[in-house]
Amino acid sequence: MEYSTSPIDVKTIVSRFDIIGDYSDCEPIEVGHINDTILVKTINENDPDYVVQRINHNIFKDVDKLMINIHRVTSHIRKKLAANEETKNKKYLELVKSKDGLLFHQDLNENYWRCYVYCQNGSADYNEITPGMAFEGGKALGKFQSLLSDLPGGPLHETIPDFHNLEKRLASFNNSCKKNIATRAKSVQAEIEFFKSRADDMLKIHHLGKQGMLPIRITHNDTKFNNILFDENANALCIIDLDTVMNGYVHYDFGDAIRTLANTAEEDESDLSKVNFNFELFENFSKGYLKETISILTETEIQHLAFSAKLMTYIVALRFLTDYLDGDTYYKTKYPNHNLDRTRNQMQFLLEMEKEFSRMEEVIESYRF
Repeated sequence: MEYSTSPIDVKTIVSRFDIIGDYSDCEPIEVGHINDTILVKTINENDPDYVVQRINHNIFKDVDKLMINIHRVTSHIRKKLAANEETKNKKYLELVKSKDGLLFHQDLNENYWRCYVYCQNGSADYNEITPGMAFEGGKALGKFQSLLSDLPGGPLHETIPDFHNLEKRLASFNNSCKKNIATRAKSVQAEIEFFKSRADDMLKIHHLGKQGMLPIRITHNDTKFNNILFDENANALCIIDLDTVMNGYVHYDFGDAIRTLANTAEEDESDLSKVNFNFELFENFSKGYLKETISILTETEIQHLAFSAKLMTYIVALRFLTDYLDGDTYYKTKYPNHNLDRTRNQMQFLLEMEKEFSRMEEVIESYRF
């Protein structure tokens, strides 16, 4: 089934969900590489606004299981927040069911849609992240993992098989190098060698997990810092974009948050002189994160938090280069070398972290008590 890109009749889509109020207008929200996201405004200012998303079912192939995961997680978090006197008024993501009582709607073009109540936020400037925002973001991620530590009902569905399985990612990468479908391999030999030379060290978390030395937890698995919403006072509201919430290791979340928070340049910045490691933001995020998780994390988990920032940068860079070698079939791109620029950017950021790694480990150690 193809992912239709025909013009979207947003008003009709919204009418299929059990919303409160009447449609006024809409505007696209330009975030993310995968789904299409639209803010829907209602006429009456006392009625909530909504966010509708067209789910890319070329990537998330079992939409039913995807939405069951999201419903379980959001319902559990809202229930736990409501039961605590300090957080009972705190809002969290709330799915809106279709008028058929389903968690999604499938339109006539066979596209899948979901709807959330819009979380009002203070439009945080993610290009000017303060140490306070980093601390709040760390707390938000730590709280997210802590709240889900007792989710009932068994494991979540695996929405993207082997999403952070580095062993599989390396196999795919090596296969892409060999097949060279887009005939680009010759021009990126230095980049290919960069990843191959670090592969054994980067498999550390994978091997610890296989040996049973890391607990399986419920993790977000795509914790870009702009997936944390803030209010007008720069207090963290909630974590969004739950497509990849499934079972995993805490390192996936901590590492990816640092990857996107502490890079002084945009992810696709081609001027590598602008790519540096913001140590202050790393330190404040770590402090906030450990404040919420120190009581649940194991010794082995804590010992490898700093390493996880390198790991997730490596994995994402590897995925960018693999997609570049395959002809840009996964990520949205704006120009021919977009994925290559992303790759080189992340490579440079990894090099910057390698310089600071001892200090990173010292920070984690200092906030563990």
